[in-house]
Amino acid sequence: MQATLLLALTAGMLGAVNPCGFALLPAYLSVLVAGNSPGSGEQAGSAPAGAGAGSRTAVAAVGRALRCTVALTTGYVVVFGVFGLLLAPLTGWLMPRLPWLTVVFGVGLVALGVWLLAGRSLPTLGTGMRAPRLTGTTASMVLFGMAYAIASLGCAIGPFLAIVVSSLRAGSTVEGVALFISYAAGMGLVIGVTALAVALMRVSAVSRLRRAAAFVPRIGGAVLTIAGAYVAYYGWYELRLVKDLRTSGQDPIVNLASDLQRELSGVVGRLGAGWFVLVLVGLVLTAFLLSRRRRTSVGS
Repeated sequence: MQATLLLALTAGMLGAVNPCGFALLPAYLSVLVAGNSPGSGEQAGSAPAGAGAGSRTAVAAVGRALRCTVALTTGYVVVFGVFGLLLAPLTGWLMPRLPWLTVVFGVGLVALGVWLLAGRSLPTLGTGMRAPRLTGTTASMVLFGMAYAIASLGCAIGPFLAIVVSSLRAGSTVEGVALFISYAAGMGLVIGVTALAVALMRVSAVSRLRRAAAFVPRIGGAVLTIAGAYVAYYGWYELRLVKDLRTSGQDPIVNLASDLQRELSGVVGRLGAGWFVLVLVGLVLTAFLLSRRRRTSVGS
């Protein structure tokens, strides 16, 4: 059982950087960075000044990154679970149509990226009603995770079906639930470590370069635009692949991205869950130690 749990954990970690959806990881990180920067709906002077504000910002960044990671992972594994348990019999009909959703989602990310790149905040929907910040609501991150999963189904559903769903369908409910949780934990580990690292780097950089803070949403928008463009392009590539299998391996852009994805997957596989847990704990402790040191410096 332990070996199977480890296998599910590893499959979840690799699922975060699968060939179909790995471009959505930098897209998510750019949204995480841009969503709470000046110019994205947060007033630059609204936070209290001084080191105390910096310490609260570091802790808040960690909490926000962890909350968004849990929400995104939840959305991802819910889609995989529903697909595995309920929709697997319709795989033959669904799979050729999933690339269209990938294209649409990619185009949507490009539009949001261009909007942020232009230095604008997320638009208001009407009088007294604002569009929820992508990093400000749990629901929006769950939806992002679901889109991440839909884009990843073609590449990552196989291991999930083989490891988790096969156990559930065999009648091993407890074992199946444990494998499901292990898969989700693996996914969350990779997403959480990268999100925490980016969140803390953003807090450190913005605290030192206040004048450059206004450019953070623009940088996030640029990354979001590039990632969204690739996601849409990959969806189009999948559509061409359905029509003509000879297209496989013939696209230089997809080949370049696939090489990068294989390197990233290799790093994740070689490090394993233990190192990711250590790094995750280390990042959280770093945030709290920094906040305590800043409070001490204020008190003295």
